[in-house]
Amino acid sequence: MAESRVVLGGGCFWCTEAVFANVKGVKSVVSGYAGGNRPNPNYEMICTGVSGYAEIVDITYDSDVITLAELLDIFFVIHDPTTLNQQGADRGTQYRSVIYYGNSVEKEIIEESIKRHQAEFRDKIVTEVSPLPEVVYPAEQYHQNYYAQNSTQGYCQVVIAPKLQKFMTKFPQMLG
Repeated sequence: MAESRVVLGGGCFWCTEAVFANVKGVKSVVSGYAGGNRPNPNYEMICTGVSGYAEIVDITYDSDVITLAELLDIFFVIHDPTTLNQQGADRGTQYRSVIYYGNSVEKEIIEESIKRHQAEFRDKIVTEVSPLPEVVYPAEQYHQNYYAQNSTQGYCQVVIAPKLQKFMTKFPQMLG
């Protein structure tokens, strides 16, 4: 197994976690916070929109099963990378579209993916591409595996379930 890691922010981490938890080759998905400037963030701090942190998912995957480029294909389908600091009704810098890279090879793959996916959008992709911070903080336990534990709640039904369905329809070969 070739274990790799990518950290993605595509709006609410509940949505992105629910999708990537179902991807073949993904070993773990941890909802969390990255890109801010204060140590030990918590959800209340993040919700202010001034902490600098984004809601992210920290994904560990087997690159022998799925590639970074394939994960990014999913990422660009399940969220709108053209809205700055917003996904649907969620607004604020904590909901920004962001991809953190660990090295120059990953950065190149990310930049190529953005160029390739730009043709699918009328508006410009505004996804932030930044070096992986030294520390990525896991979110509180009640945020982990949220959709699986709360799938009957309104937000899960109205916002998360359609993204999960879109993923399953577009990428049936990647279902894990």
